[in-house]
Amino acid sequence: MVRGSALTWAMWTADEIAQMCYEHYRTRLPKQGKPDPNREWTLLAAVVKIQPAADQAHGITNKPAQVTKEVVSMGTGTKCIGQSKMRKSGDILNDSHAEVIARRSFQRYLLHQLYLAAALKEDSIFVPGTQRGLWKLRPDLSFVFFSSHTPCGDASIIPMLEFEDQPCCPVRRDWSSKPSEASGDLEAPEDTERCEGLGSPVTKKMRLEPGTPDSVAQHQSFGHQESGPVTPDVSGSHFTAQEQAPVTRMVPGGVKVVDVYRTGAKCVPGEAGDSRQPGAAYHQVGLLRVKPGRGDRTCSLSCSDKLARWNVLGCQGALLMHLLEEPVYVSAVVIGRCPYSQEAMHRALTGRCRNVSALPKGFGVQEVKIQQSGLLFEQGRSAVQARRADGPGRLAPCGAAISWSAVPEQPLDVTANGFPQGTTKKAIRCLQARSRISKVELFRSFQKLLSSISEDKWPDSLRLRKLETYHEYKEAASAYQEAWSALRKQAFGSWIRNPPDYHQFK
Repeated sequence: MVRGSALTWAMWTADEIAQMCYEHYRTRLPKQGKPDPNREWTLLAAVVKIQPAADQAHGITNKPAQVTKEVVSMGTGTKCIGQSKMRKSGDILNDSHAEVIARRSFQRYLLHQLYLAAALKEDSIFVPGTQRGLWKLRPDLSFVFFSSHTPCGDASIIPMLEFEDQPCCPVRRDWSSKPSEASGDLEAPEDTERCEGLGSPVTKKMRLEPGTPDSVAQHQSFGHQESGPVTPDVSGSHFTAQEQAPVTRMVPGGVKVVDVYRTGAKCVPGEAGDSRQPGAAYHQVGLLRVKPGRGDRTCSLSCSDKLARWNVLGCQGALLMHLLEEPVYVSAVVIGRCPYSQEAMHRALTGRCRNVSALPKGFGVQEVKIQQSGLLFEQGRSAVQARRADGPGRLAPCGAAISWSAVPEQPLDVTANGFPQGTTKKAIRCLQARSRISKVELFRSFQKLLSSISEDKWPDSLRLRKLETYHEYKEAASAYQEAWSALRKQAFGSWIRNPPDYHQFK
């Protein structure tokens, strides 16, 4: 089932979604956690709720179709921690990329909306389902996922066409032998940075030239990343040879592909791996990738991979599936002005899972709509580079991440290195040293929600056995786990899973 009809899609444009998110960032997020405008940059992601205007919802059709749009979650960030910094207490954010922060912030919003519906009996985005204790999204609502930049990983492997001016510096013979450069770490060497500015010839023609296919990319793509010891659970890949093939040498219209833009995300163990051959054959496409770090390898899958997973399992996660009759999907993905390929986006987000079948009731591979806006994020890398020109010092990714949720209590959360900004090593074990979107805090919010509902109104999955740990609650969401197992077996066999002892907190 696909949320959001063609009619609701026709009621908004990609530019409207981008503009709303940029305005929300400027007016609703604090200065704390935002980049220094002269030397730092960040990435932005958000979830926007789309709802027909009141008269449309009641069937009055003599007026032009209109919708109300509301940002319900937002995230900024460019970093993720390495394996050695992961904690079994669930109180650290492993992945602080903007897309992940926005999704976890969205989960806070969903928890609050379930509290309104189940505990307070107030107006909510959820209505009662057909089974006891279960809820479902109102049928007139849909959600759009926005990101200011192409997701890192597979979606960032974009064809470079022969008519384009070369936007990146030539790859030196020793490039791949230098880990700090080959990793695609955000703090790229200065010679690379100079090739990414908005003043480059390629950036000046961000809009495609007349007659050029829509699937063509226009500009350099970079992953967004940063970075022990955890032994991942890795099984074999189930990708076909065609899905692992390099980027095609030609695109529709007969334009020759001469190279590909690189992603810093590394293939996970068990995948075929990149050939690293010169030109268009450098990357294999369709593979699972982890976000790179400086020295300390991460266990965080790329944002392309996570978006593809959410497109099958939903954005709500395992915990909330205890209370939901069906997953909560986004109906569309909008990307801001940046390096972009429609073909790569479809491949990364939907194409890799297109043959997944035998999913539990309510789950399915969504035909998500993917669009690009022509509006640039003012605190993104390219925009900051253009403003600072040849200013002193190096351009750097902002070390902080901001989470915002449409909830009444403490909607904001600013973190750095996975903890609330300003947390000292001595204070790490304190309750105050937890992000509100960390695993343990979202679990605590879920338990608080359950305590506000009479046990006789709980669903069977929560009543039939006593559950204690985070791991037990997740595993007891049987339909979700069945769907996740099917997705791994049929498409994502090499997905890195953290050992169970990282989910034993209560």
